[in-house]
Amino acid sequence: METKAEKPRLSFWQIWNMSFGFMGIQFGFELQNSNVSRIFETLGANKDEIPILWIAAPATGLLIQPIIGYLSDHTWHPRWGRRRPFFFIGALLASIALIFMPNSPELWIAGGMLWIMDASINISMEPFRAYVGDMLPSQQRTTGFAMQSFFIGVGSVIAALLPWIFANWFDVANTAPAGMIPPSVKWSFYAGAFAFFTCVLYTVLSSKEYPPDDIEAFNKEKSEIKFIDGVKETFLGIFKMPKTMTQLAVVQFFTWFALFCMWIYTNNAVTNYLYGTSDPTSELYNEGANWANVCSSIRNLVAATGAFLIPILAQKTSRKTAHFICLCIGGVGLLSINFIPAPVYLAVSMGMVGIAWASILSMPYAMLAGALPAGKMGYYMGVFNFFIVIPQLVAAGALGYITTQIFGGNTLYTIALGGVSMIFAGLLCLKVKDIDDR
Repeated sequence: METKAEKPRLSFWQIWNMSFGFMGIQFGFELQNSNVSRIFETLGANKDEIPILWIAAPATGLLIQPIIGYLSDHTWHPRWGRRRPFFFIGALLASIALIFMPNSPELWIAGGMLWIMDASINISMEPFRAYVGDMLPSQQRTTGFAMQSFFIGVGSVIAALLPWIFANWFDVANTAPAGMIPPSVKWSFYAGAFAFFTCVLYTVLSSKEYPPDDIEAFNKEKSEIKFIDGVKETFLGIFKMPKTMTQLAVVQFFTWFALFCMWIYTNNAVTNYLYGTSDPTSELYNEGANWANVCSSIRNLVAATGAFLIPILAQKTSRKTAHFICLCIGGVGLLSINFIPAPVYLAVSMGMVGIAWASILSMPYAMLAGALPAGKMGYYMGVFNFFIVIPQLVAAGALGYITTQIFGGNTLYTIALGGVSMIFAGLLCLKVKDIDDR
């Protein structure tokens, strides 16, 4: 087994700087999650078409993240380091895609832009996970991932609120003719593009990276690697996972299936069942879509607040117990959406999901990092992403049929299915062997 040299402890502000870019990444991710179904519906997509259009997001993650993880493991530049070149390239491409996405004139173009946008976000996002494992000693990893969760929460709060902010604070139009994206949504994406690029650039310029322990051996190994061999090794990595990673993979599968149920159908459930309209050109529909965004912001505000409380819970119990508790609370939150009597109560339901979201963004990675060899941190983090992507592919392929044929088109039931899946994920987490718990 590979021996890992103990890394020096970093200061609060060093961890702050290396995590700050994740706030920008989350602007892009949250704008995508909160508004893409709205864009698809505005451009004429039906309920059963939306999951298939969403398949772009997990498919690009399946392809991009493990490859980027492998490549970043085998990258080193004396000035720019190992992970930071990928932060920057992904941020530049994602910012451009965010500008073009809300200007899609046709449904098929919007679907294609989702592929490009999600691929670009993944180029930046995957190396950030490995970066914590690279830079922090075991005792600080939970704090490092919690700091990422904090910035993810802050970025998500602001990004989810942007359509509401532009509509209510700046009097930007919140409706548009049939087939046109409202200006409030367009300006939200433009602001998100700016935030994405500047936040990531801050981390690139303010942070450093450790060089490989043996730079000569590293360069020799790098020179012998062929790209096609790297791709092959990356996708065979699913069969070589450490035991802890295998156990966490199953937890991730049911967790991210639940999240995809929520992301795909929250907009439809809120507008159709809480506001009583399916007309994307109506004022009531867009009011409901904005309220769904506000509640997403509340979810992420709770996640940002809880990011530093979950490590305390983990210290008092264990990391897997803390994750179990948080996932169960989130699952109950999703189930409760079926029973709320008025839109205002959606804020409470989403707040409960926010507790789970804070844990989802930190605890699995904190448990995983201690089980991985240091020289393959990016590689295995990329392979671990399979178990975020595969459940989303399953959801994208199956939820249209389940919603229309089994649930009679009622998207509230689909979100409830997500709640059950999240609680099951929590129960499975209790079986995980966390070899680096303390």
